[in-house]
Amino acid sequence: MSVQRNARRQLQGVVSSTKPDKTITVVVERTYKHARYGKYVRSKKKYLVHDAENTAQDGDLVDIEATRPLSKRKRWRLLRVATRGEMTTPFTDVELAEPEGDA
Repeated sequence: MSVQRNARRQLQGVVSSTKPDKTITVVVERTYKHARYGKYVRSKKKYLVHDAENTAQDGDLVDIEATRPLSKRKRWRLLRVATRGEMTTPFTDVELAEPEGDA
């Protein structure tokens, strides 16, 4: 007889940091309608997520799920990497001009 786990809250966000071991920082963006003015507002929140195999990389779109407290601030775990992000560095599209030595 297997025990069915309760439905847990799931979110989707973008990985912004992978510096700590077995931990990723995920930024989740949501939009909501302002109560008084009716304007749609965007808000972002960062979550610390447990990534046991260190599979996620910066820029990846990931699905996360709520879980028991794993550390002081870590209450989410990685479900799957939805899409791989593009690793870009500054100045990839811009060619750096060589200084001209006319002197």
